[in-house]
Amino acid sequence: WKTMRLIDSLTHAEMERTDHEEVNFPLLIPEVLLEKENALVARLKRAREEGVDPDELRDEEEEAGFKKEVYWVRHAGENELDVPMFLRPTSETAMYTMFPLWIRSHADLPLKVYQTVNTFRYETKQTRSFIRVREIHFFEAHTAHVDEDDATAQIEQDLDIVDRLMHKLCLPVLKAKRPVWDTFPGAWYTIGIDAIMPNGRTLQVASCHHYRDQWAKAFDITYETKEATQAHVHQTTYGMSERLLGAVVGMHGDDSGLIMPPAIAPIQVVVCPLVRKNATVDTVAVAHDVAERLRDAGFRVKVDDRDLHPGQKYYDWEIKGVPLRLEVGPRDVEQGSVFAARRTGGKSPIPMDELESGVQSTLDDIADELRTRAYAHVDEVVQPLPAWKDGALSAPVEEGRIYELAFNGSDADAERLERATGMGFLGDATEPYADPQPCHATGQPTTRRLLMARSY
Repeated sequence: WKTMRLIDSLTHAEMERTDHEEVNFPLLIPEVLLEKENALVARLKRAREEGVDPDELRDEEEEAGFKKEVYWVRHAGENELDVPMFLRPTSETAMYTMFPLWIRSHADLPLKVYQTVNTFRYETKQTRSFIRVREIHFFEAHTAHVDEDDATAQIEQDLDIVDRLMHKLCLPVLKAKRPVWDTFPGAWYTIGIDAIMPNGRTLQVASCHHYRDQWAKAFDITYETKEATQAHVHQTTYGMSERLLGAVVGMHGDDSGLIMPPAIAPIQVVVCPLVRKNATVDTVAVAHDVAERLRDAGFRVKVDDRDLHPGQKYYDWEIKGVPLRLEVGPRDVEQGSVFAARRTGGKSPIPMDELESGVQSTLDDIADELRTRAYAHVDEVVQPLPAWKDGALSAPVEEGRIYELAFNGSDADAERLERATGMGFLGDATEPYADPQPCHATGQPTTRRLLMARSY
């Protein structure tokens, strides 16, 4: 769990860099707020299905949103509550009751807040650690803006934050605008961020939602414009969960165990003194001196001075994924160096007088190697979809693949492709084709690049 906390700290740094303010909202939320969300989401969902403006529809009694997924608290001690409470699935309803108090004029915008909390969803499918859970370690950022364009710019900033975080995690991801049928009903559009697991399945680790002004209308979040008129804000959300840790574990590893990216490794460097009989050098003392120097330089370090055979120690730290092992033997001390063994493979000495810079350089090399391996995996897995000819694919789809295709067809065309492949659409890749390609369904030229995959 230290790794998750380190991921949180990286996320926190990105939020501070982009002028988000940290908040902490209650876990228990009154039922009336869920009803408000339920009515809004049901109306937006119906408007999308009917192809009309949501403002033209009235709220109706229809279950939508998170109503079927929440846990309820109906008693306090032995007393039944007058107003039942639910455990937050996300925090829109709690936060947006406060936004009207915080936002008065255009000078208060953009408003950008975030929190890292536990959320709860009644997951009826089989749970799996870090992939499908009922209690979710959840990061969520919520923003309010003067207009749609400013909110769209926030989505672009969120995707840049994703790129910066994933670079540190050495984790390539796919970013795709979800199809209408897979968009959160309360959003104008959703961009999903998916990691690729070793078996070729995708795992959604984050998402960004553009809400336009629909939530603001439901929660009466307005501001005074420069022209002294009242307008509703436009909103976005950006969320990530502990699935991110599951993706890191799934992507980085080998037959010997985990390989932790240096940026989030709880122990970046383990120092192993090699004790020889009749040696005149106290390698244990030197190992602790080395560790102290590295700690002072900001590295996370542990000395393994257990009375075990060196091979046992090496095996132990390899399976735990520590990226760098420093061996301190009598000969190394005499030569004024330590021996560095990279978890990704390879060994080399580091001079004592270059210890800090040498360790940093080696950790950077390890991170680069992990990125190279991960991107090679993505390049192998993501392939063009076989051509569609005479009502069928020209070649069978392969297990463990993700397919990309040019597509500008109808929903019926999309359903036909899903049936033929046994896969689902992730959506429109945020990076379209540079040049028009013939659509798989219609043959018409398009730059839209869609992704298909089997997902968790």
